[in-house]
Amino acid sequence: MILLLRLKQKIHPQMNKALSILGLGWLGLPLAEAFLAKGLTVKGSTTSETKLAAIQSKGITAFSITLSETAVKGEVKSFLKDSEVLIIDIPPGLRRDPSSDFVSKIQRLLPSIEASTIQHVLFISSTTVFEDESRFPVVTSQTVPNSVSEAGRQLALVEKLLQANDNFTTTILRFGGLIGGDRHPATMLSGRTNVQNPEAPVNLIEREDCIQLILRIVENNAWGKVYNAAAPNHPTKAEYYTAECLKRELPLPKYDYMSISKGKIIDSKEIQKDLEYEIKCL
Repeated sequence: MILLLRLKQKIHPQMNKALSILGLGWLGLPLAEAFLAKGLTVKGSTTSETKLAAIQSKGITAFSITLSETAVKGEVKSFLKDSEVLIIDIPPGLRRDPSSDFVSKIQRLLPSIEASTIQHVLFISSTTVFEDESRFPVVTSQTVPNSVSEAGRQLALVEKLLQANDNFTTTILRFGGLIGGDRHPATMLSGRTNVQNPEAPVNLIEREDCIQLILRIVENNAWGKVYNAAAPNHPTKAEYYTAECLKRELPLPKYDYMSISKGKIIDSKEIQKDLEYEIKCL
């Protein structure tokens, strides 16, 4: 039985100021609510003006902010004002727009961060910065990103861009596949045929674990770090998704066992040790 250690009740001195979260989406919004419950003043951004009122009703100071390759639209100065910590939790957007330049978007944001009171940046990245291989390599926080995918490559470049900036201290937090709430990839794989990589290890993590890890990074002043985070067990893709579809009474996927499976094993021992937190098994 996995024991999830409680967060320290005493709030760190540096948490007294406001905290800004760029991207109040599936992870960012409940994260903001978790910080609110800790007594912090939380500012958050959305690209949808229709969501502003609903976000404000939760006690979050909301801003409509959109990043593009040429400009940052919205009240960025007010969004960052008096905040000590900035959490960047926005996706590269390459699935919707393969021509999107995520690196340029973050570069456009940097002058605003540099001119603000922000001292620490937490960048929510992804384990897609690491390439899948047939030997299923074990990936630690010291492993150098080597993805050849455009999304992985751009994320790795943004990581370096933020880490190289001397105006603030950056922590990189790379999550495996996010699950929880109404999101589970079993629903997307259900009934599909020729599903690739059936023997590859699964690297997933529950949203609640993500939130708790982020809270602890800020609370414990864990800046200047690089962390990978995924559940500590890694069943094969076929084992895991077959079981999850059976649990949900969904049609089973059919796997392609003729092709060589490629994948990786995300090692999360370092973040669990540093933050004294045990990530739930799948």
